[in-house]
Amino acid sequence: MLVAAAVCPHPPLLVPELAGTAAGELDGLRAACASAVDGLREARPDVLMVVGGADGAGTYGPGAAGSLAPWGADVRAGAGAPVLPLSLTIGRRLLEEGGLSASAFHAVPFDASRQECAALGAALADRADRVAMLVMGDGSARLTEKSPGYLDARARPYDEEIARTLARGEVPDLDPAEAAELWVAGRAAFHVLAAAAAGIGSGSGSGRGSAPGGSFDGEVLYHDAPYGVGYVVALLRSRSA
Repeated sequence: MLVAAAVCPHPPLLVPELAGTAAGELDGLRAACASAVDGLREARPDVLMVVGGADGAGTYGPGAAGSLAPWGADVRAGAGAPVLPLSLTIGRRLLEEGGLSASAFHAVPFDASRQECAALGAALADRADRVAMLVMGDGSARLTEKSPGYLDARARPYDEEIARTLARGEVPDLDPAEAAELWVAGRAAFHVLAAAAAGIGSGSGSGRGSAPGGSFDGEVLYHDAPYGVGYVVALLRSRSA
């Protein structure tokens, strides 16, 4: 059963070594991510999973490592040959900084169907009596004219609704087509979390929040778009755990 989940973004610049002189601009984001990871520790999970979007699916053991070399500096998370995609590399680094380790890492394709994500989420929630998840996912990358996907007028209210949904203790369950148009990199990872939180095995939801009402307390620790990409950090805690 899912007892806690942290949602964090995964920009390479979250790592100070890559941000250089601009590292201070994301100090608030880093602090929020650290607080979210602390919340996972406080949940006393039996297993801790990291889920993040990637170009392809993959499951990796607790010893899997990643590198940020493709993004400018060979900063490592874990030892050994780097195999983790960006989202999971950042996730592993956040856990390491918080003194935690993952039971496993799961990459979900950015274009995975709702049903594929739901099956993974349900399977992860069934792994133990107390399951925690670190879910790596960015919001829209079309919030400003300087955003990677340029400006889309729909993006700002869409991104704000993601944050409001998490603050209510619910999980964004976004329409795949609309999310793709708005360059929401976290869509698939959010769908995995939605299924885990709801305890469902099929992606039948059609709204933007799918966790049962009252099941979780939600807290948004950060919500901003410093580089034209929506970054939200949130912590969900089960009320029945």
